[in-house]
Amino acid sequence: MTKQFLLGFDVGSSSVKASLVDVETGQCAASAFFPDNEAPIMAVKAGWAEQDPESWWKYAKQSLQKIMAETGAKGDDIKAIGISYQMHGLVCVDKDQKVLRPSIIWCDSRAVPYGEKAFNDLGAEQCLGHLLNSPGNFTAAKLAWVKENEPEIFDRIDKFMLPGDYLAMRLSGEVNTTISGLSEGMLWDFKEKAPAKFLLDYYGFSDSQVPDIVPTFSIQSVVSDIAAAELGLKAGTPISYRAGDQPNNALSLNVFNPGEIASTAGTSGVVYGVLGDVNYDPKSRVNTFAHVNYTPDLDRLGVLLCINGTGILNAWVRRTIAPEGISYADMNTLTDQVPIGSDGVVIIPFGNGAERVLENRETGCSIHGVNFNKHTKAHLMRAAQEGIVFSFCYGMEVMQQMGMEINKIHAGKANMFLSPLFRDTLANVSGATIELYETDGSIGAAKGAGMGCGLYKDHNEAFSTLKQLAVIEPDASKRTAYLSAYTEWKQQLNKIITH
Repeated sequence: MTKQFLLGFDVGSSSVKASLVDVETGQCAASAFFPDNEAPIMAVKAGWAEQDPESWWKYAKQSLQKIMAETGAKGDDIKAIGISYQMHGLVCVDKDQKVLRPSIIWCDSRAVPYGEKAFNDLGAEQCLGHLLNSPGNFTAAKLAWVKENEPEIFDRIDKFMLPGDYLAMRLSGEVNTTISGLSEGMLWDFKEKAPAKFLLDYYGFSDSQVPDIVPTFSIQSVVSDIAAAELGLKAGTPISYRAGDQPNNALSLNVFNPGEIASTAGTSGVVYGVLGDVNYDPKSRVNTFAHVNYTPDLDRLGVLLCINGTGILNAWVRRTIAPEGISYADMNTLTDQVPIGSDGVVIIPFGNGAERVLENRETGCSIHGVNFNKHTKAHLMRAAQEGIVFSFCYGMEVMQQMGMEINKIHAGKANMFLSPLFRDTLANVSGATIELYETDGSIGAAKGAGMGCGLYKDHNEAFSTLKQLAVIEPDASKRTAYLSAYTEWKQQLNKIITH
């Protein structure tokens, strides 16, 4: 019997990954990404970051060819396609679906003043009450920059879209988007449950420039004859799911319900939790978007906390403080010799730029409480990891103030979650159970496609084969010590931010 597959693409800023998931077993049959080295980001001016959308198409094609060759899969064997993508980017096309300028991607900061001006002109009550965020540096503000600075290009825009919408357009020849996608661009009105007309009007955008809206889980479009011939796929194959990378990461970890949390901790760290009621942080220290299973009739919001200074601090400690040549595993062994709370050493980890959770303050990283007569490299190594976890918990308190219960944290077993110290500290300070899984964004997108085309009846069936690698429970015998150390860390942080 011929195997059947689901295809998932993950369009990142460093590469495009493709995975084939076996429909019957739910397991990944093959994955590949291109380019091998990080994809180029164009920075014509300081603070700018652009990529050519055509390169995403090229990388998607290369990664697909590799996994098709590896598995021997044919176009007929692929039952549906799902797409995950870097959030907050802007792609502009004309009436012939030709890209008019390079994509302004998520880490480009040129649009900050346009978002700030809209927030000030429209007012906090209007923006937060309807968008759940400040317009900030998101897709709508990026388009406002194009309108003011490149009017001849703006006048030719037939549709604007997000990076995932672009890949779907290339696959199908149709331009559409999702409510979740519009919400991440600050273009969904949660009160009116419709595109944010007041912000479109404020910026002078036409309603006709907004792509048609399709459900996140649905047959959104199908592979065109042209794309089928170019990629070796079957014309008519459904494209049945798409989501931004953080909502999709949550989906990949089977996080759908209020109180469930998905977390990553690489160079920077993310905590993404699901909220069952429409709410926002009045200080905009976290962002709130429509989660993958949000509909106008079902409130499921994704609350996104981002901490810039996470794994990058641990890497700096290894490079600068730890004995030369030491591995991360060896560092963890050394930290076992140091008690919870690092004997009073406190590290504030915010050394990778301004932190949104601190209301965009740039405090820098700082080390406190060092005693030259008793503290060692191991104390600094432990204090760094504790400080990273404490920054997560500090942001999670904001999420709790919004009404979110944090009972369970789902994460991939990667990056900082490979560290037993990191995991134990997070479980004991947050009081949540941590579950570690083997998955990634492109695999999640493939399973999302299976839900969207009806191969899976719901997310529980889609992720029934999700491989759980470990469960970390809070330890009652350690919690008091951990919470005491966290209190001391917060006191030190408060001294800095109120100085």
